Amino acid sequence: MFQPASMSVPPPVSSPSVPPGATRLEEVLERTWGYTSFRPLQREAMDAILARRDSLVVMPTGAGKSICFQAPALVADGLALVVSPLISLMKDQVDTLVGNGVAAACYNSALSSEQKAQVMDDLREGRIKLLYVSPERLVGEGAEGFLRRVAAGAARVGFIAVDEAHCISQWGHDFRPEYRQLSRLREFFPGVSLHAFTATATARVRRDITEQLALQSPVELVGSFDRPNLTYRVLPRASLKTQILDVLKRHGGEAGIVYCSSRKDVDQLAAWMQGQGLRAVPYHAGLSDEERHRHQDAFLDEHADVVVATVAFGMGIDRSDVRYVIHAGAPQSLEHYQQESGRAGRDGLEAECVLIVSGADFLKWRQMLERSGEMNDQKRQLLRDIERYAAGVGCRHTHLLAHFGERYGKDDCGACDFCLGELESVGEPITVARKILSCVARVGQRFGAAHLTNVLRGSATEQVTARGHDTLTTFGLLSDQSQDDVRGYIDQLLGRGYLRQTDDQYPVLALTDDGVALLKDAGAAPDLTLARQRKPDPSRGPRRSKAETEGWEGVDRDLFERLRAFRLTVARGRGVPPYVIFHDTTLRELARTKPTSIEELRHVYGVGAKKADDLGAAVLDVLRGA
Repeated sequence: MFQPASMSVPPPVSSPSVPPGATRLEEVLERTWGYTSFRPLQREAMDAILARRDSLVVMPTGAGKSICFQAPALVADGLALVVSPLISLMKDQVDTLVGNGVAAACYNSALSSEQKAQVMDDLREGRIKLLYVSPERLVGEGAEGFLRRVAAGAARVGFIAVDEAHCISQWGHDFRPEYRQLSRLREFFPGVSLHAFTATATARVRRDITEQLALQSPVELVGSFDRPNLTYRVLPRASLKTQILDVLKRHGGEAGIVYCSSRKDVDQLAAWMQGQGLRAVPYHAGLSDEERHRHQDAFLDEHADVVVATVAFGMGIDRSDVRYVIHAGAPQSLEHYQQESGRAGRDGLEAECVLIVSGADFLKWRQMLERSGEMNDQKRQLLRDIERYAAGVGCRHTHLLAHFGERYGKDDCGACDFCLGELESVGEPITVARKILSCVARVGQRFGAAHLTNVLRGSATEQVTARGHDTLTTFGLLSDQSQDDVRGYIDQLLGRGYLRQTDDQYPVLALTDDGVALLKDAGAAPDLTLARQRKPDPSRGPRRSKAETEGWEGVDRDLFERLRAFRLTVARGRGVPPYVIFHDTTLRELARTKPTSIEELRHVYGVGAKKADDLGAAVLDVLRGA
């Protein structure tokens, strides 16, 4: 499913060729999680832990990153100390582990004094195999005393796993200063191996992680950044609410996230969705802690289907069945987009990622970063990268992988708007481009995209006629094109660097050097392509991706829905999110294979021995229709 893009393994440092306990991993994997095989790089990551080698593991969201340190913890001697950035993320993972029969716990500020004391007692008596803690707990006030108590426990620390390790790098998209102090762990646990895990890291970020954590000759495993189950679409912003509603209609009753760039937009969109009868909740830093926790829990517990949020929402969300992520505006980098859109389809099943964008989004980011003093060459380049992606005419999977230094090995991904034939190329793109560039020049490079669009389409508005622009030779040159199409062409030329938008209070379009060159010589851009959205066929919706077609093959959908209802009932009774009970992948497999005995149930993907024993009889009743 996922192919490794890079795997660098330095020579062994006095470690056995087969790490102790390695032969037990398969048994643990099936008994505890119900998995019968390893995904790419999982075995190598586990072997590095068992061989006590430092490691850096980069695997995409949904590729089974967490299990790479959870499974070895059940095989290796000692305690696995897991650094995790968010309390909600810790709780979800611990709930899931405990549900699978694993002795796991977390220690954080959300626990009562009695709960903290119980965790420390369990540590002292060696009753815990995995302990989740925040970076603040390890390097903040009182950290030394806490670490000494952990070190003195009956189960001495066997290894340390740092999850979301990109937070340690200033080049990462979620930089957290406290992460940079984690190298102090070497002082308290000399000789204990350290393992960094992340879903998103460019080569520069990987180097920074290695340096900041003081990793010693680490095994470096870098999986493919491709998410073949995700279908990527980019829509030029027109009627935003209609565009969002079109996506939501394709995913009735399914979980999704809508990202906005401001709190005001979040509140307005969430209120509008609620007015449409949708179970939507807002989430942003302007809400009280109590409101944010309530809305997050509503989403995780399936009381809400949609979260409308700023980027404050996401990293701690472990819900695996998010079927769509919509960006109602451009994020500030492809790293952010890959991370945020990657919260869809974490269970490996089909999901949709839609970016609704306008050229104004990038101007807004530039102005905001300039005002805050955060703008630098790196931030400018990151903005240019996401702008090129949004304006691109080509395979979205190919573009995303290229950004992370990986080559896509297919001509047709079958999972993006371009490869699904939802975009159509514009005939004579260079001619269209030169008409637009000429119009920019004719109006003196002193007007914005809306005015330019009116001139090109031959719209004799008051502003156009008052300035005499209805007499220009470029007036009406694109009268056969829709307003949305012309605005789309302008955004594409901005993204490709033939036009630029000034940072003034009222931004105007201007020619770049490349734009001037193309205006003078049609041969200056031999590879230029422009595209527009293909007019939809009212008799059919968007083409289905390969992942969507295969994901439902052979599945009894009515039975799947009954299993979902059963899962929800069990989850409510136990006070945990439904995905802690079973992922959708497991429910679909049950509805596909329809096992008839507990023994058959044990071998269904994602069930495992404990869940088969705990829930097997009830699951079989659902399968029999009892």
